[in-house]
Amino acid sequence: MHYSLRLIATLLVLILLSSCNDSDVLPKPSGQLALDFPKGNYVETENTGCPFSFELNEYARVLAKRDCSMKIEYPGMDATIYLNYRPVQDNLRQLLIDGQKLSYEHNQKADVIADYPFVNQLNKSYGMMYEIEGNAASNAQFYVTDSTKHFLTAALYFNTQPNYDSILPAVDYVKSDMVKMMETLTWRD
Repeated sequence: MHYSLRLIATLLVLILLSSCNDSDVLPKPSGQLALDFPKGNYVETENTGCPFSFELNEYARVLAKRDCSMKIEYPGMDATIYLNYRPVQDNLRQLLIDGQKLSYEHNQKADVIADYPFVNQLNKSYGMMYEIEGNAASNAQFYVTDSTKHFLTAALYFNTQPNYDSILPAVDYVKSDMVKMMETLTWRD
């Protein structure tokens, strides 16, 4: 009997030792940054004296200029949308070329540039939205026009060195605001 207890103890020690295998150790997963942005609450831009209006997230702050160009700042993200207005005066073709060229100037640093046509027959707005993936200076841009009188461009920039993986949640948040701007844009004549 004494022999069988010694055999069982030896077997238990061998089983315990064989279960301690260092090759199954997994590294601790890296922490993910949890960014929590406020849910968008959209209001129409106040009377800016410009020939257009749109809905904008209350989280953003608008700094208007006299020529109807604007800076739309997102203070908690250190992000800014630069909005430029130009009247169409027999120069629509050149304005379209400039609007498209602005997006493709980021081609050297971009991994992908995706373009999405935009048409709103009700508000007579036509344009293009550009999503720029990669470490480009600007990750979202658009232009919108009524084809006869008005032309508007917008570009999103962050006040930091581009690191697409780090700023992606903020890019997605502001990009959805830019889409809302396009969808709600109305021209005043």
